[in-house]
Amino acid sequence: MSTSRVRKEVDDALMAFVDRQRPGLLSISPDLAPLMAALDVLLAGGKRLRPAFCYWGWRAAGGTQPREAVVAAAASLELLQASALIHDDVMDSSDTRRGQPSVHRRFQAMAREEGWAGGPAGPFGEGTAILLGDLCLSWSGEMFEWSGLDEDARLRGREVYDLMRTEVMCGQYLDLLEGVRGSGTVDAALRVVEYKSAKYTIERPLHLGAALAGGAPGVVAALREYGRPLGIAFQLRDDVLGVFGDPAQTGKPAGDDLREGKRTVLIAQTLERAGAEGAATVERLLGDPGLDAAGVAEVRSIIEGTGGLAACEAMIEQYADRAAAALAAAPIDGEARAALEELAVAATARQA
Repeated sequence: MSTSRVRKEVDDALMAFVDRQRPGLLSISPDLAPLMAALDVLLAGGKRLRPAFCYWGWRAAGGTQPREAVVAAAASLELLQASALIHDDVMDSSDTRRGQPSVHRRFQAMAREEGWAGGPAGPFGEGTAILLGDLCLSWSGEMFEWSGLDEDARLRGREVYDLMRTEVMCGQYLDLLEGVRGSGTVDAALRVVEYKSAKYTIERPLHLGAALAGGAPGVVAALREYGRPLGIAFQLRDDVLGVFGDPAQTGKPAGDDLREGKRTVLIAQTLERAGAEGAATVERLLGDPGLDAAGVAEVRSIIEGTGGLAACEAMIEQYADRAAAALAAAPIDGEARAALEELAVAATARQA
């Protein structure tokens, strides 16, 4: 079963679930239609990496449950991801997501266009986004529970699912903490990477799939040995794209991570190598919401000139190599191995 077919089945399961939920919301009030429309737009994008890793973790661990149920359980991770993205955009004051207005900006614009006089548009947009994110979080659990898996499989998976949700929220807090504390160290940035993204994107979805299958401890351990370094490489690549990526491909304005003041490993590597003047320039421009193209270019120049970019690229290669070695040694069948090799390339060599 190809990774593209898995993605198609995940899409179908996800949209079917949302469509089943739609009448219930609209029966409460037709005013909820814009909420569903915003969710439809958000869910239309994305690479579906988390469900793919979950599915192939299940296959690698020798799962025998009905495939449709496993795909539905895996697809629920896209609702968890939607929740995280919506909330993250509010916390970062991001204007766009996947080439579209972020949810809170979408509802702020709606309030202004409608000319509502009951209150300012800003808090309305942010409050609505928080609620939609909460709804997606609730629905992720509901979709998992009603996926069609038997109770034993759900019980095994629920433990991993709960841990994953806890970890990503703790990672988000650590990200906020680093943003305000500004320690600027590589170790601190890597701790955020591990808990906000690496575990949540690859290691835990693999772990979830293997748990659903009732996989042997050796297989579970091997998948986690592959998933953790690959997850770190994935986020380091994302950090590079956040500064150097093409907006047409990333769906975010050029240098948006700089405007948001993200204390990434890329920035930490740069600050460790920059002289006093270069570091002061980066610190002055990082987190400036009005940073223009010239400012972005100046920070990019410092990142490249100090060797910060080269150091981050070397880290990506090192972590990807560790993942490849772990996968090569994993006691799994050839089809699952080939799919996980393909997903590793998609996660680390991407341009968007």
